[in-house]
Amino acid sequence: MLTTSNLKISEVVGSGYDEFWNCKKRYRILKGGKASKKSATTALNFILRLMELPDSNLLVVRQIMNTHRDSTFAQLQWAQERLGVSDLWKNTLSPLEMVYKPTGQKIIFRGFDDVLKLASTTVSKGYLNFVWIEEGFEIAREEDFDKLDLSVPRGTVPPHLYKQTTVTFNPWSETHWLKKRFFDTKNPDCDTFSTNYLINEFLDETDRNIFARMKKTNLRKYRVAGLGEWGISEGLVFENWQVGKIEIEPQDEYKWKNFFGLDYGYTNDPTAFIGFKANPEDLEIYIFCEFYEKRLLNCHIAEKIKALGFSKERIRADCAEPKSNEDLRRLGIGRITPSLKGRDSILNGIAAINEYKITVDPKCVNTIRELSTYVYGDTLNERGQRLPKDSDNHLCDALRYAFADVKLFRPQKERPLQTNDALNLTKRWDI
Repeated sequence: MLTTSNLKISEVVGSGYDEFWNCKKRYRILKGGKASKKSATTALNFILRLMELPDSNLLVVRQIMNTHRDSTFAQLQWAQERLGVSDLWKNTLSPLEMVYKPTGQKIIFRGFDDVLKLASTTVSKGYLNFVWIEEGFEIAREEDFDKLDLSVPRGTVPPHLYKQTTVTFNPWSETHWLKKRFFDTKNPDCDTFSTNYLINEFLDETDRNIFARMKKTNLRKYRVAGLGEWGISEGLVFENWQVGKIEIEPQDEYKWKNFFGLDYGYTNDPTAFIGFKANPEDLEIYIFCEFYEKRLLNCHIAEKIKALGFSKERIRADCAEPKSNEDLRRLGIGRITPSLKGRDSILNGIAAINEYKITVDPKCVNTIRELSTYVYGDTLNERGQRLPKDSDNHLCDALRYAFADVKLFRPQKERPLQTNDALNLTKRWDI
């Protein structure tokens, strides 16, 4: 068995996490900015815990199951290497799990996209006493968390073990249920922690320069992504939005239609694609799809759109890129249409969208981030109106391009076929 006395843990982990590392309360909740070591430290902590505590097992959860491979699974694999114990672990992709070879203890990966299956997760050896929820901000519904919390971890564990759920996340909005439940209410069974990049001694000067530039160009984003503070709604361009899912009843489907927008980027800015449903009758938008990536050639953009199944849909793309629009048409995205621009088109588009209530699917993490930090700047137009800051707004721009088509959509409930209609059809076609 490996114990912490065999390693200089302070050199591996660094400083700033002593209380978090040693916390044994039922809930251990950690919010932090980017590059704050929160995920890396959590991964190191769990690898050591399992190796030090026989019969303990870990369930790792994210909103979407297929996001684990490149995030939590990779992070835990890195932690094994960092601790020099990779040879003691068997890591497999199918099924996605990690096994501590000396004892058979496991790390299991699941997604909130199948809550019932998640709640029934068990292990054959020992106790499933540890849970790590990564990117907890993606968990839109507190009820989903409760279903897991009532199921895993559960039961009595031997004296050398304890039960604990750890949640790590970026605090993009103060309206999220995590704040009210864990940070605003005192709970003796819970410890909360806040961290940021300033305690990460492993960052080099180029890493720190990214935050220095962010502080100058987008102070709101710096406070959340840099300092790990709660994002607030005051001053946002889009205020009437929430993270969640919408279940559309069959009788209401006629009210909704899909719309798609595309904003080009390459080296400095990402290409941003967004898909949403709009309901003009009830003034609702449901953002259900995105991709957001730098250095995409037009052929790659076309491949991604085809893979999502939207190659035949009308897509509003930036009118400043006519060559790219034509390339996409030749690559099979035949209904690419240039965005509408003109005097006050940005403010008018924003005003139109702000009449709607926006719900963002938890998997659209980049849209959530942009909506949390897209603010008005100090620049005024000729009418003295404040303009939004032109930074970190690529998906917001794509949303605005596509929204120009919403006003053309007039939902009409299909009228049931009447007796007279059937008679007329019979006469017309000599049936």
